[in-house]
Amino acid sequence: MCAPAPGVREVRPPMTREMLRPLEPQCELVQFNSLPSERDLLRLADLMRDRPDVALRAYGGYDGTIANLEFLRFFPELTRFHADQLRYRPFEDIDGLRYLPDDVVDLSVGQTQRRLSLAPLSRFQLLRRLYVEGPKKDIEVISGLAMLENLTLRSITLPDLSILIPLRKLRSLDIKLGGTRDLGLLPQLDRLAYLELWMIRGLEDISPVGELTNLQYLFLQDLPRVDRLPDMSRMTSLRRIDIEGLKSLTDLSPLLTAPSLEELFLVKSAHLSPEHLECLAGHPTLKAAALGLGSKRKNDAAEKLLPLPRPGRFELN
Repeated sequence: MCAPAPGVREVRPPMTREMLRPLEPQCELVQFNSLPSERDLLRLADLMRDRPDVALRAYGGYDGTIANLEFLRFFPELTRFHADQLRYRPFEDIDGLRYLPDDVVDLSVGQTQRRLSLAPLSRFQLLRRLYVEGPKKDIEVISGLAMLENLTLRSITLPDLSILIPLRKLRSLDIKLGGTRDLGLLPQLDRLAYLELWMIRGLEDISPVGELTNLQYLFLQDLPRVDRLPDMSRMTSLRRIDIEGLKSLTDLSPLLTAPSLEELFLVKSAHLSPEHLECLAGHPTLKAAALGLGSKRKNDAAEKLLPLPRPGRFELN
């Protein structure tokens, strides 16, 4: 078993005294992949009661013990909860969310074998972060979560982005997998500061991205049909762009139109040659770059064209 990441407390039945020691200040997540006993769930709830900043995660359920969310009755004060990777065993419903308080702020609902309804989410009007994976019924419930700031949709296909338009506070949007091809309404999400488009089946046209004047960070990965970057002249807030595995993209000159671009990740790009980067030499605002063109020879040549330090950690304003 892999060691948990820093900031994560992994617990499993039967729980030991070490698992139930006081949570470290840096702890962000407590998780289990096998349902603890009622006695241990009570002890776990007591451990987390004074740490509303810490999320609880139920995942995997490979032994079949996590069949629903009824165990949440032991956590009536929990405001951050993640249920994911539950597709390997039959999973009944998410009705157990009814035990959580109205002021939940962080919620994940992962992929399951059955296509479950998101109707139980409508009660969480203060929700700020939501992750949803896999086809779901009643996806339009998301439109009513007016306080959402961070939304991830994974393996979900929308005909367009109309259900997102009411989310006037949305600052971060990830669309991963699925087949959402129509981004025409994207400019109406004018508060977006971060946008990630990843492995979206059939997506070709990303020109609407160029209308996001408040976007600070754009992440594009594994979009094989995208062969053109948008005109970025209106993207006055854009400071960083990641381009990974866009196998049809050869023209990087639209990056010159981004008036405030400072950091570039261009990796998984073996189809490109250093010559494709010549247009970026002397870019007036670019301060950092990470370049991966598939070989040491090409990388070295690219770095001579763009002799810049590697980008560091990025923080949204």
